Amino acid sequence: MSSLTHGRILVTGGAGFIGSALVWALNRRGFTDIVVADFLETDKKWQDAVPLSLGADEKRKNLAPLKFADFVEADELRARLAVNPRAYGPIGTVFHLGACSSTTENNDAYLDDINLAYTTDLAQWALQEQARFIYASSAATYGDGSAGMDDRSADLARLQPLNKYGRSKHRFDQHAQQAGWLNRIVGVKYFNVFGPNEDHKGEMRSLVHKAVGQILATGQLRLFKSHRPDYRDGEQQRDFLYVKDAVEMTLHFAEHAPIAAGLYNLGSGEANTWLALADAIFAAMGRPRNVEFIEMPAVLRDKYQYFTRADIAKLRATGYSRPMTPLADAVRDYVQGYLLPRKKLGA
Repeated sequence: MSSLTHGRILVTGGAGFIGSALVWALNRRGFTDIVVADFLETDKKWQDAVPLSLGADEKRKNLAPLKFADFVEADELRARLAVNPRAYGPIGTVFHLGACSSTTENNDAYLDDINLAYTTDLAQWALQEQARFIYASSAATYGDGSAGMDDRSADLARLQPLNKYGRSKHRFDQHAQQAGWLNRIVGVKYFNVFGPNEDHKGEMRSLVHKAVGQILATGQLRLFKSHRPDYRDGEQQRDFLYVKDAVEMTLHFAEHAPIAAGLYNLGSGEANTWLALADAIFAAMGRPRNVEFIEMPAVLRDKYQYFTRADIAKLRATGYSRPMTPLADAVRDYVQGYLLPRKKLGA
């Protein structure tokens, strides 16, 4: 039985990239009794990436075409629920997608508060209220992949994230496991998600978004050279996941797998090279490939993932049977349907 029909729906990070796409997908199913929480007044999540006004303005544009019952600043949500657990009525499902997702963020205190303490507070509240709790972990918790990317292993201590963002996400996964919560909640490990409504993300935008701007301005796309002899330039590989697929997978845990629990990889299940992605982008724009390889900044070299691919067998075992959107089709839909006409989801 779907948890979406039992009480209101709370989406944190609901003005952001995956969050607003999730609200869009809920609207398409007829759900509008949604409480959206995010940072819009201060736009703290992107203060180091883009000007505050730009980030907040783009996120407001994400929300403009969508239907929801209430909006609350993320800080206010936390404070009010601490005083009155029913401050926003009976919540039946929580999609906790709000976080600092900058892989270059170095403020430990900020990451610990937003990605660990806030998530801990919200998970504990949801469990007490008997609400379905689905939260965003990250594929960044797997580090360089040398310990595998297996969401079926209970040995979380084996994982060594490469950056502070990944470590903050990993710490909550470990806390949830130690508290016994992973038997009752779902953590979804998004791989490389791209698609509409990511305009506000500054340097954390997908390559697709950045590439279209570069190609329109210069006719050329720049990619990082490889600094490993086993990967030629442009042949580093990623599991690229279209945001429309990502939200379908996420909603699955409320709609069709409401008793599933634990950590789940959410990806396409395929690894594609950066050059394959580049070819899809140029094809969507009706242009021949024109790629220049540039040096990778030294600060990134020891933290760079050369290969990611989600093993989604555990997801499939819960009954998720939808096919993945092929990379070229997803890129074409994004570029032609949203980036070039400058449209948001639902507009």
